Amino acid sequence: MSGESSGSFPTLESLHFPSAQMSISQTLSSLRRSALSVSNRLQSIETDAAFVREVAYHYDLPLVANERCGSWYIDPETKAGSAYFKSTDGHTGQWDFSFLMPDALSKTVPIWSAVLNRALFPEKTEYHPVQLPPNYLGASEESQIESRIDSFVSSLKGLKLDLEQLRSQLGKPIRVAWANRSYFHPTDLYKGDAYCLLVLCSASRRVQGAEISEGGYIQGAGDDSEGWAHGLTPSVFWENQDILKSTPEEGLPALIKELVAGQSRQGAGHDATLIGPTSNLFIGVSDALKEAGVGPYDLVIDCNGDPAAVEGKPKRLNLGCASAKLGSRDLRKSLDKVRDFVWGHLGSDSSLSLLVMCENGKDLSAGTLLAIICLFYNDEGKFDVSQGEHSVSKQYIRQRLAWIVSSKHDVNPSRSTLQSVNAFLMS
Repeated sequence: MSGESSGSFPTLESLHFPSAQMSISQTLSSLRRSALSVSNRLQSIETDAAFVREVAYHYDLPLVANERCGSWYIDPETKAGSAYFKSTDGHTGQWDFSFLMPDALSKTVPIWSAVLNRALFPEKTEYHPVQLPPNYLGASEESQIESRIDSFVSSLKGLKLDLEQLRSQLGKPIRVAWANRSYFHPTDLYKGDAYCLLVLCSASRRVQGAEISEGGYIQGAGDDSEGWAHGLTPSVFWENQDILKSTPEEGLPALIKELVAGQSRQGAGHDATLIGPTSNLFIGVSDALKEAGVGPYDLVIDCNGDPAAVEGKPKRLNLGCASAKLGSRDLRKSLDKVRDFVWGHLGSDSSLSLLVMCENGKDLSAGTLLAIICLFYNDEGKFDVSQGEHSVSKQYIRQRLAWIVSSKHDVNPSRSTLQSVNAFLMS
């Protein structure tokens, strides 16, 4: 040290080592990034998937993925279906019955089950109370949830769905159970065939503290895959587990890009889904074959396709929408073109088949079809030019959305897409 002596020594608090502090911060960040690596996530997903298989074997039930992240934990060979449950419907004070099916397994699936039981099986009163996880919620919150169920039943009936058909398809009321790493509902409580057993499985093990202390295990490893997966999807993951596990972390982004591109090429030609009760509206995934003009559909709207690619093809309309939220905003500006296209063709010949597609067949295509159905199709699913003369309410839009969701169960239009459609229809 240099300078004049003050007669006292500096205290520890007065000493600053900026470079050392930066080094510690960088080290901690590096450790966390390493713990949350793609490799650790995929290994954690495999671990959780093994537990999910154990639950399915224990109860002898098929596996249904709670999207978006649920498909990571189920081998496509054993996946029986998909459902969408919104997390916001389970937040305290925000309970709701989602017409797209919600996400919080502790509250909103029980709400959904109670609503269906009351609406479809009014005589089976023993299944009408909300079945909530044991010793989980306070008595006050349980009471507040229970008090709202009848209003949700009324809202469901307002969708004008064929409840008798739904009752016939379900067959029996729903009984709810739970399974996680520390708790299985006893199977002897569920003997008999008076109900459909619905087991809500939490795949991940609970982590106490930071991931760094867990030896590479990540709780909820499949969550928010947009931020870590480099475009990897559950189906590509399950088809290529061995090569993904054997590839160093630094090589994974390039490998994933190659695998995803390969699956896209192989996936061309997927069948589209008819939207009932119409007889000519279909929803599907954009692919090279349909872009080239191959397929049995008279008319095609591609929400993400390049408009220049279909110049001179009057029976094809490409909207040029971007992906995700930007695509939803683009759709709002394109729906007038959709209206004119549909009117110009189906107005002359309502028997023409129309395929609407987007990059995933779940979001923008669903929003576009929703606008078409609201503008041009009557309650019987017939093309009716007089539909455009009626005012459109949010309840009316929900009714038409129910057609799409009932026809294609993995449809999941984003909030941004639905807001764009609502703004267009109600302006």
